[in-house]
Amino acid sequence: MTGSTLGIFIVIVVYILAMVGVGIWFSRKNNDVNDFYLGGRKLGPLVTAMSAEASDMSSWLLMGLPGLAYLTGLADPGWTAIGLAVGTYFNWLIVAKRLRRYSAAAGNAITIPDFFSNRYRDKSHTLLAISALIIVIFFIPYTASGFAACGKLFSSLFGIPYIPAMLISSVVIVGYTALGGFLAASTTDFIQSIVMTLALIIVVCFGIQTVGGIDVVIDNASQLAGYLSMTNVHDAVSGASGSYGIISIVSTFAWGLGYFGMPHVLLRFMAIEDENKLSLSRRVATVWVTISMAVAIFIGVIGYSMSKTGAIDVLSGADSETLLIQISQILSKHGMLAIIPAGIILAGILACTMSTADSQLLAASSSISQNIIKDVLHFKLSEKGTMIAARLTVIGIAIIAVFLARDPNSSVFGIVSFAWAGFGASFGPVMLCSLFWRRTNRFGALAGMISGGAMVFLWKYLVRPIGGAWNVYELLPAFLVACLFIVTVSLLTKAPEQEILDEFDSI
Repeated sequence: MTGSTLGIFIVIVVYILAMVGVGIWFSRKNNDVNDFYLGGRKLGPLVTAMSAEASDMSSWLLMGLPGLAYLTGLADPGWTAIGLAVGTYFNWLIVAKRLRRYSAAAGNAITIPDFFSNRYRDKSHTLLAISALIIVIFFIPYTASGFAACGKLFSSLFGIPYIPAMLISSVVIVGYTALGGFLAASTTDFIQSIVMTLALIIVVCFGIQTVGGIDVVIDNASQLAGYLSMTNVHDAVSGASGSYGIISIVSTFAWGLGYFGMPHVLLRFMAIEDENKLSLSRRVATVWVTISMAVAIFIGVIGYSMSKTGAIDVLSGADSETLLIQISQILSKHGMLAIIPAGIILAGILACTMSTADSQLLAASSSISQNIIKDVLHFKLSEKGTMIAARLTVIGIAIIAVFLARDPNSSVFGIVSFAWAGFGASFGPVMLCSLFWRRTNRFGALAGMISGGAMVFLWKYLVRPIGGAWNVYELLPAFLVACLFIVTVSLLTKAPEQEILDEFDSI
């Protein structure tokens, strides 16, 4: 191991130990499952904003998004980022405050399945069981993509075999999550958002300086067909460009719809201490998301110039997602003073992965231990037993995710996009109708949840492969189908009870 590699290794180890320390610290503050899964609704506005967005960005911010821009240019990642920025703003604007208020009033719900079940007075627990299963189905591969990203990072950097590298990183994430619960996850996510920001700044500055200035970056990119266009997409294999038409734009822009159904983001809304401070959280979150995604895309463009000048290797396929790793390795060779910023870049990649994986583990764990084992199967557990079950569930889900992440060739961006569509279509329409349409009933909510989730699979594997006009991101058609089912089934079945209507009106 060279001196620069050893220095980077030390920086990352210090960072990891700090995250584990946060988990140990907050382990003393979890007195019950309300604390473990929702932090006792005590989050401040800045932690709420930054932890929500850090948990949302996942490894695709520093790996998937720059890699996609590196290969195809601005259009595909650009419209995705615009859709996500708009979705972020409206999710905070119209959902956050009402969900915080409604979840507290509806039986003090501490999970999303709890909220749906309490909102519709579903005594059969069907809504609770189905929504909990959906969370498990889509979150386990989502978590696996995070573990895979960590494995790629350590494997390519330190020459460690992929499987051991992935196992070590997953043990760290599981460790502080199982110890500290929601407060630890939220606090570490806040810290990790800062590290991610520093990583983006360092990469942009170093990349521009390496190739000789912004003018060189733009000039090199403009020589590629369709690379800087928002209506054309570059083909890295053939060197030609293809049209990025209105169907593709609408399809990609639809990523923003996913926010309305993201459990790990919605839980932050439910956990803030003072709903009146959500306006500040909204501004901070929207600004950070918009700028960070724009910078991540620009890093992909810079990366192409670095490849052209020979500063880094030419990347193709899934290897493009290691762009920041390549840049950090080049930076680390510029003397001892460059080792710390190089380590921060890699810690940033680790941060965006850990910040999502910990939140996903908690959400999936709560669905099993709290909603399925306790509420659906009616296992009688003491408060201590419930806490033990919660932590064991985190470990169990992580083991399954590790198994799914054993393939190092899987695309981080591909896995995240599918899971994003699953949550957006299954929960997004139901959440919006639950908060804004008093006539919605539990039958409509259940129909929307099932139809949305099922359509994601059907469109992804049966319809979208047809190509042409059918090549639409599965979230959009699935979201529309779910809305149609919710409205139709709700109107064809019995109206909600007066108690439910009164509660809705009070909120």
